[in-house]
Amino acid sequence: MEAQDQDSAGRWVGLGSRDASSRIEAMEHIRQDVLSKVKAIGPLPPVSPGASGSPPNSDVNDTLAHLLMLSKRCPFEDVRDQCILVLQAVQDLGVRIPRPLGNGPSRFIPEKEILQVSKVDTRTQTIFEDAFAVLRRLDNISLVMGFHPQYLESFLRTQHYLLQMDGPLSLHYRHYIGIMAAARHQCSYLVNLHVNDFLQVGGDPKWLNGLDEAPQKLQQLSELNKILAHRPWLLTKEHIEGLLKAEEHSWSLAELIHAVVLLTHYHSLASFTFGCGIMPEIHCDGGHTFRPPSLSQYCVCDIANGNGHAIHHDDPLGNQELCGEVEVLMERMRQLQECRDDEEASQEEMATRFEREKTESMLVIMAEDDENAPSRDISRHFEDPTYGYKDFSRRGEHVPTFRAQDYSWEDHGYSLVNRLYPDVGQMLDEKFQMAYNLTYNTMATHKDVDTSMLRRAIWNYIHCMFGIRYDDYDYGEINQLLDRSFKIYIKTMVCSPEKTTKRMYESFWRQFQHSEKVHVNLLLMEARMQAELLYALRAITRYMT
Repeated sequence: MEAQDQDSAGRWVGLGSRDASSRIEAMEHIRQDVLSKVKAIGPLPPVSPGASGSPPNSDVNDTLAHLLMLSKRCPFEDVRDQCILVLQAVQDLGVRIPRPLGNGPSRFIPEKEILQVSKVDTRTQTIFEDAFAVLRRLDNISLVMGFHPQYLESFLRTQHYLLQMDGPLSLHYRHYIGIMAAARHQCSYLVNLHVNDFLQVGGDPKWLNGLDEAPQKLQQLSELNKILAHRPWLLTKEHIEGLLKAEEHSWSLAELIHAVVLLTHYHSLASFTFGCGIMPEIHCDGGHTFRPPSLSQYCVCDIANGNGHAIHHDDPLGNQELCGEVEVLMERMRQLQECRDDEEASQEEMATRFEREKTESMLVIMAEDDENAPSRDISRHFEDPTYGYKDFSRRGEHVPTFRAQDYSWEDHGYSLVNRLYPDVGQMLDEKFQMAYNLTYNTMATHKDVDTSMLRRAIWNYIHCMFGIRYDDYDYGEINQLLDRSFKIYIKTMVCSPEKTTKRMYESFWRQFQHSEKVHVNLLLMEARMQAELLYALRAITRYMT
């Protein structure tokens, strides 16, 4: 049986080859295999309303769902076309085929605005092909990040290194830590992806029953996971010491750095996933259905042309009341630049403005969902589900400000990571820089705009919410540049991403393009990751000195 599994896994791998004849050969094997299994099942009786309408053989179902995913998402056109033909042949034999649920990779961005796999430029095509060859999938996160190919390349390189290349932690530990981190924010999308990856690299399925079934060593990460995800400023060198001196289950420094980078990577990626309304993958639970659509009989040709989807209506009220939103923002940037040139605020005044902004950030109330407790499916991967984000230093708790000149990524964090986990410091640094410096010098329809002031305000606002202060920054600029609806979106997405709603996404920057909002989400994700990392690395440094 295992040899057979490996053989079929090998066939799917062949579809990622850059050699067309290898892809054709792999596809032919898959076609014959699928058709012989389907013929063995025979045609199904007509489906009664309300029944799921899928073949009784779940192995065949999984394969058909996989073919459906490839027909939409494989970056190789020949594979997409062949998958459609195989599904058509299955349907002709009287077996129901799955159809996609939802409209494309994101609930927030109309499918027609996201890059279609079949219509990308050469550079993006190469990035997509590389990702597909490694992961055997092109996931929805990559498709949405595809608005910004330079960034996507850096992101995928870093993620691949963290999960697959030589490093202190074993492969199944890495995916399990990804599951723990994503579960902290109830991000079932990432949990499901990594459950599959964990099993593929030989992880023990028992661990997936709950954290208490995992090795003691991983259970000990639970506290670090919880604090980093929700209140990183509470992390102390004692937490670090507890992990490094835990008798027979202790962590080495190199392993701990690897774990910290993975935890912060997946906490912030959960923010991006919720902030962009990422949909389940087509072949995963919630991404497809075997039920026929209620309106008309679904035909396989719909796969190719994207029918069978809900219709997206643009806002009929349009831009009447928000005319000029972009111009107002540009004018404020111009005035702030003039003020900067005219007067320099004193250090005391700058410190006061930081404290004021920090206090104000606590008054930004995130939307409260009905207290939805995480499902058992997710909550079994972590402890203490009631522990969540609480504002920095409320109700008399005084947490000292983290001053960037005392401990910064550039001067301290970067070299510590690079020393204990070579090359990763360099990759993270490139990724932070890429998100922070990325610009096309446009704002909505305006060209040749210097957006650096706006990008810095967004980045520093997030760090301010985490209690991190830059001495040379005037925090008075934040209120001028970020309006209330934008601040609510930022705070929710960064601090409690599972509460992000489509309405919040639509309520900020309404005249801007979706690609610009995705860029904002990249900034939020990277600023959050860096803030968490700074607290963790500072605690490790204090332990070491």
